[in-house]
Amino acid sequence: MTKPILYGADYSVYVRIARMALEEKGVDYELVPLDIFAADGIPTWYLEHHPFGRIPAFEHDGFRLFETNAIARYVDEAFDGPALQPADARGRARMGQMTGMLDAYGYRAMVWDVAVERLEKAEPDEALIAGGMSQAETVLKVLTSLKADGPWLLGDQLTLADLHAAPVIGYFVKVSEGQKLLARFTGIQDWYSRIATRRSFVRTEKAG
Repeated sequence: MTKPILYGADYSVYVRIARMALEEKGVDYELVPLDIFAADGIPTWYLEHHPFGRIPAFEHDGFRLFETNAIARYVDEAFDGPALQPADARGRARMGQMTGMLDAYGYRAMVWDVAVERLEKAEPDEALIAGGMSQAETVLKVLTSLKADGPWLLGDQLTLADLHAAPVIGYFVKVSEGQKLLARFTGIQDWYSRIATRRSFVRTEKAG
C-alpha cells in the first residue's frame, strides 16, 4: 500500500490533530503543503479533495476523506498501533462529546478570537478577545468536569480527545491571557504539560 497523504499547512490546528493521530500510530505519511490563505487563493485541483476548500484533506490508496474527526478515526482503525478510541460505548461517546465541544465552542474562541487576534492584529479587538476569553473559561470548566481520573482526558488511555484538545489549547497558551486562564484549571494544566512533551505533539510543532 502507498503511504497516506495529508494535505494542509503546518500552522493549522486541525492539520496538526490529524498529524498527531498519524504520529501516534507510527504511520509514515506525506504532508503536502497547502496554504488556504495564500494570495492566489485555493488551487482548483484541491477542491476535488475538499469541496469546501478547507484543510486538512486525506488520501490513502485512492480513498479520500475530509473532516478531521473522520480522518483521525480512519487513521486509528486502518493502521496498526495503539488504539486511540475507547473500547466501550460510553467512552467513545464521551470522546465524541469532548471533540464536538472543542469544535463547536472552543476552537473559534480560543484560537481565533483570542490567540490570533492578539498575536497577528496590529490593533486587536479587545471586545472580541474578552468574549473569546469568556467562552474559553466555559470550555475549560466543562473539560474539567468531563475529565476522568488519570493522566489523559478519558483516564489511563490516550485517545483522539487528547489529540483534538492539545493543538487547540497549545495555540491558546501562545498568549499570556491563555496561560493565565489555563493556570486556574490545574487538572487541565497538568494534562497539557504532560501531552506537550509527547513525541507526537513535539514533532508536529510549527517551525519558527
